[in-house]
Amino acid sequence: MTVSLTTAQIREKYLQFFEGKGHLRLPSYSTVAPDPTTLFTVAGMQPFKDQFMGAPAVFDGVANRRVTTAQKCVRVGDIENVGRTRRHLSLFEMMGNFSFGDYFKRDAIHWAWEFLTGAEWMGMDANKMYVTIYKDDEEAFTYWTQEIGLDASHIHRFDADENFWPANAPLEGPNGPCGPCSEIYYDRGPKYGEDTWGDYFQTRESARFLEVWNLVFPQFDRQEPLADGTPVLRDLPFKNIDTGMGLERVASVVQDVPDFYSNDVFAPIVARVAELSGKPYEGEVSVSHRVVAEHLRSVSMILADGTPFSNTGRGYTLRKIMRRAIRHGYLLGFREPTLFQLVPLVVEGMSSAYPELRDNQAKVEASVKAEEERFLKTLEGGIQRLGGLLSGMERGAVLSGQDAFVLYDTYGFPVDLTLEIAEEYGITVDEAGYAESLENAQEIARAGSKYGKSELFGGNQEALEGLPRTEFVGYDELSVDADVVALVGAGERLSHLPAGSEATVVLSRTPFYAEGGGEVGDTGRLEWEGGAGVVRDTRKTPQGVFLHDVLVEQGELREGVSVRGVVSGKRRATERHHTATHLLHAALRAVLGDGVAQKGSLVAPDRLRFDFSHGSALTAPEIAAVELLVSRWVSANFPVTWQEMPIADAKAAGATALFGEKYGETVRVVRVGGSVEYAGQPVSSMELCGGAHVRRTGDIGAFVILGDENVAAGVRRIEALAGDAATAWVRERLNAAGKVASLLNTGVDGLEARVSGLQSQLKVAEKDVAAVKRQLAEAQMGGGTGGAAQTRELGGFKVAALKLAGLEGNELRGAADKLLDQSGADMVVVAGEKGLVVKATKDAVTRGAHAGQLIGKLAAAGGGKGGGRPDMAQAGVNDADAALGALDTAF
Repeated sequence: MTVSLTTAQIREKYLQFFEGKGHLRLPSYSTVAPDPTTLFTVAGMQPFKDQFMGAPAVFDGVANRRVTTAQKCVRVGDIENVGRTRRHLSLFEMMGNFSFGDYFKRDAIHWAWEFLTGAEWMGMDANKMYVTIYKDDEEAFTYWTQEIGLDASHIHRFDADENFWPANAPLEGPNGPCGPCSEIYYDRGPKYGEDTWGDYFQTRESARFLEVWNLVFPQFDRQEPLADGTPVLRDLPFKNIDTGMGLERVASVVQDVPDFYSNDVFAPIVARVAELSGKPYEGEVSVSHRVVAEHLRSVSMILADGTPFSNTGRGYTLRKIMRRAIRHGYLLGFREPTLFQLVPLVVEGMSSAYPELRDNQAKVEASVKAEEERFLKTLEGGIQRLGGLLSGMERGAVLSGQDAFVLYDTYGFPVDLTLEIAEEYGITVDEAGYAESLENAQEIARAGSKYGKSELFGGNQEALEGLPRTEFVGYDELSVDADVVALVGAGERLSHLPAGSEATVVLSRTPFYAEGGGEVGDTGRLEWEGGAGVVRDTRKTPQGVFLHDVLVEQGELREGVSVRGVVSGKRRATERHHTATHLLHAALRAVLGDGVAQKGSLVAPDRLRFDFSHGSALTAPEIAAVELLVSRWVSANFPVTWQEMPIADAKAAGATALFGEKYGETVRVVRVGGSVEYAGQPVSSMELCGGAHVRRTGDIGAFVILGDENVAAGVRRIEALAGDAATAWVRERLNAAGKVASLLNTGVDGLEARVSGLQSQLKVAEKDVAAVKRQLAEAQMGGGTGGAAQTRELGGFKVAALKLAGLEGNELRGAADKLLDQSGADMVVVAGEKGLVVKATKDAVTRGAHAGQLIGKLAAAGGGKGGGRPDMAQAGVNDADAALGALDTAF
């Protein structure tokens, strides 16, 4: 093994390695999923699904069928295992090299082996490498054994459930691209376990044999099986490569540490957790230390990518991760916001690769601290309720599993805290009963609520049955008096909610808009005599019962009490963004054509997102035209009106339907009372919509499009800002431009000219450097005659060899071309300090010369590796003199 490398060094070496193999390095995509099939980016290949299905491999105008990335991925399907095992993470980095119809199995295998075992790369012991393959993949077996030289005893053959992607695809589907895979393992030695490779065949689990690389070979198109069930796998028209290296796993191997939590990124965070809690970290038994460290890394990255905490969708999952971290922090003794102090360590460890962490550090810290403050209050409320239950019980009694579950489900109070506190009272908890209640709740969740899933609303269907339809008055009023009709949590009606508790509240009438049509649910406050609470989200059932997620801050909320509901001032910002979304839709159809159809939207106080059908990225003039149309509507200050009418009349009037919305016989039509002109034609806006809107278009204020991006095949996404959010964004960009201009000793108006001038200077400097390098090469080659090269007869070929100082890469290849032309040799060998190039004439190749085979021998003598075609090959070496010294014996 080479000298221990940091995680950042391993990441950079990987990307450099594959850049050297002709791959285009792309930055990591956001943790926000690039397609609508998942909430988060779950794999390195996910951003390239279109290319795997045959779309052109063009990225930011650069065409390349080979790509390499370090992708931040989020998976939370088995989050309860995080901290308890050595292999589960909620956030991990997947190093990937991808081929879209270019190279295939042989190159992928050779390059993975070269990177893992090469002395200048990872330097892993080749004798400790093990491999699994699909049982029928003889091609992979041949490459591993005959070309790589791996002993057959180091290879296990597994069925499609283990070594096929998707798993079991031949028998179970789905139809479409699929193929075998080959996984690479490293034997970490007996200090990590006494098991053998043979044992792994039976157990499929090992701390000793660690999987570090997965080579996926999508080469088949799985089609409908024959009548007798025989799988049908046809060859794809072109074959792809999807390979991934788990960065954290390789770091564990290279740094020779037992697990992720001891590597150079995690260890400082774990140590800080120990310092803040006063409880030492003791390895695998210190689950809470590990959970807090791992989850804070995930939360920091997700927040930095722009996902806020919320009670729905991606934000809800983020909140679950954060709350699990807070719970384990509570177990460590944290009673005040503390975990936000770990964010700087995450930034320090990862911002070199992900600068968005440093750019958004202050925002991330503030968000984490606020969530801690909020949930710690919830935990305190659970402690009060638990104390009330336990104080009336005798020592030796048993707290029911249902009570423990209600604490968890209604108050977010973790069962491990319940066990710990109950033990102080001398009381045990019916853990089996708790597990049964939890399983029942999970079954309900899996079955799915008719009106959507959320932390508080799921599983409450029966308790909500029979409740009257809520009167919604929020189009015209933002504060009203109402009666509490019901309090619901954990699938049952509650009589009261004490301070610190959180549950679903149903009112007789409400000003709070319920999530729907892309618009987020309203937030705000409930106030009553002797108490108050926060409305954190609003949703509704198909029957029209509005569900308010309420956290009681003070006093006690009871069924039947009169309350005053006040919608947050954020509603006005949401209205601006919603009306702006309608205008954006109309403008897009005017500029891009009637082929534009809405595919999804998000309307929130801080931004809007609009997905629409369109086959290509918008040009700068198109974005400007759309933005200008919306601004014209705003300047005209047209009235915005709405009315209910039969759906047939609305459609006849030309109203556009909102994506994903179900309409009854009577619909609400929102109309902007005026049109603007584009290309000589009037453009108007009229949509079926139940959302909240401004009264006049002038209320929208400033409007700015942040950009558009591809989210699925034929679907684009625009994000935009309106009102104060747009004004603040423009001011931030102007300030940033001013700072850059100051650094370049010019004004903002002179930036373009200044940068253009610097680019011109840089091009001139680059040409000068290239000319100097050419002169340097010619001087070392004997004034351009090649006379400085040593030429000899070897193996029936005339071979010229030369070492050049100060040249590498392209310069070495250029020098080799020139030497081949000038020397009259059949083959030339040109070395730099760390590089080697071999070239051969066509005639020499015809007579049996092979540059790739020769360079393999020379590179081995120089402590490196390399290869290539018969006419040209290149290698990296540690000792160029040793490589050249092996020339006489290489033929």
